[in-house]
Amino acid sequence: MTKMLRTRLLVVALFLGAVAAIGAGIWHYAHIQALAQLEKQGRADLALASDRFTGELRRFRELAVLMTEHPVFEDLTAEDGVARADRVLQDAADKSGALALFYTDTAGTVLARAGDVILRPAGSRYFRRAMRGALGTFYGRLGPDGRRVYAFAAPAFGANGVKGSVIALVDMMEVEWDWIGGQPPVFFTDPEGRIFLSNRSEILGWQPREDGAAPAPPIDPAPEFSAVQTGTYEIWRMDWGEYLPRAALHLSRDEPVIGMTGHALVDTSPARRIAWLQTSVFTVICLAFGMVLLLLGERRRTLARANAQLETRVAERTAELSDANIALRREVREREEAEAALKRAQDELVQAGKLSALGQMSAGISHELNQPLMAIQQFADNGGSFLAKGRTDAAGENLNRISQLAARAARIIKNLRAFARNESEPMGKVDLVQVIDTATELTEARLRKEGVTLDWQPPSHPVHALGGEVRLVQVFVNLINNAADAMSAQADKHVSIGIQAGPPLSVTVRDIGPGISDPAKMFEPFYTTKAVGTDDGMGLGLSISYGLVQSFGGNIRGTNASGGGAIMTVELEPWRQEVAA
Repeated sequence: MTKMLRTRLLVVALFLGAVAAIGAGIWHYAHIQALAQLEKQGRADLALASDRFTGELRRFRELAVLMTEHPVFEDLTAEDGVARADRVLQDAADKSGALALFYTDTAGTVLARAGDVILRPAGSRYFRRAMRGALGTFYGRLGPDGRRVYAFAAPAFGANGVKGSVIALVDMMEVEWDWIGGQPPVFFTDPEGRIFLSNRSEILGWQPREDGAAPAPPIDPAPEFSAVQTGTYEIWRMDWGEYLPRAALHLSRDEPVIGMTGHALVDTSPARRIAWLQTSVFTVICLAFGMVLLLLGERRRTLARANAQLETRVAERTAELSDANIALRREVREREEAEAALKRAQDELVQAGKLSALGQMSAGISHELNQPLMAIQQFADNGGSFLAKGRTDAAGENLNRISQLAARAARIIKNLRAFARNESEPMGKVDLVQVIDTATELTEARLRKEGVTLDWQPPSHPVHALGGEVRLVQVFVNLINNAADAMSAQADKHVSIGIQAGPPLSVTVRDIGPGISDPAKMFEPFYTTKAVGTDDGMGLGLSISYGLVQSFGGNIRGTNASGGGAIMTVELEPWRQEVAA
């Protein structure tokens, strides 16, 4: 072996020894730091478990205190006094979940009870404390089955001081029922070190070992256990079953309120994993650095080639991502343009539907406007004649008639202008009664011309819905016109409109025509049952109405009536203040 080789081996050995020593130090430091975090979390979990436990017991403590003031205990010597007291206690136990409730006199004799537990409180420390006017507590095991209970004895005061007590018994199995299996494992020990309460049922009742180190089951030999001090932390290594950690950070907390000590066993495997991870990272880095130093020349050339290849791939990938980004932006822009075009087309389709409906109603509306205009001219001529003759009363009556006719014409023109305009206002509070009144006024002339009778009995109060007023008018104009079109070939024509305040809020338009031939296609655009070449529309009315009602969050459907004819139902969202908000 040459001197140079020996030198290299010595340097490698020293390097590995240094790495091992530093790694051990890093492992110890990382382990201590991780244990500090586990301790913080474990103490928080232990405090939470203790608060939960004491909170549950506080509820029964308050029950015992409150029950002492119940008037049913004032006169137990009455004929049914004890029975009534038993019923009151049983009712309180059923509602609170208490195991048993007792009412005793000052000698400890049970006068009234709820529950099948036998209790003899006379002479007990907690009962004597209650007789001194304080709250007495007791926990332990009762009965042949060794049921774990916690008892509260509250003094009942009378005119001459303490007259008795109310004792509430709590079944600890009920308290820990929803707690079983929680993390971390937590248990509470009495002053003798026995485990009285835990979220791991397999360790309940364990007693302290001879050396007092930790609880153990009453079997021989006891399960494996050892306590190791790591810094300021106590680590328990144990074999207590598959639901308890093999190595755990032991934390304890005194609970003077309940006279117990709380314990938590926090699994330390995460701390070891973190320590090993940090040590491994350090070791790998050091070994890799050593290998880099040892093979510097060859690695330099290899890294140079790899770097060149990597830069080439990065440049290619960057170019691909740039192209994809440009294509994505173009696609987004095209999609936005398509959505805008679709919105314009929808608005134009709605406006086309309005104009189509206006075209169908134009002749009747012209007649409706021509009548008041001719009457205005006639009343104006008559008024002039009356004034010439000095008959001012008759002239005033004619002027009043002219005013009424002018208001009627103005109302017709106002409805037409509102119906024909493009509504851009957002959805809001709409009076359905006013909407249907406007729709019936717009279609009144056509219905009268074609001999269609309209049955519309508006309710005496407004019915408010969420929607747009003009768009809802268009919906009901379309439905009324469609009903009239359906009955064009028959002599008897009748349309009825009704409002159901709900729930749900709905409006029905019913005719006595031939009915709906194909309900599945009735809302499709350009679908119509009218003869080809007629001027009765393009088959857009129901499609437009369907889209408008859907935009309000409602629904529209058509069905055939059992007695003949079609029923169109429009369901809308009722107006609520919170909906507006």
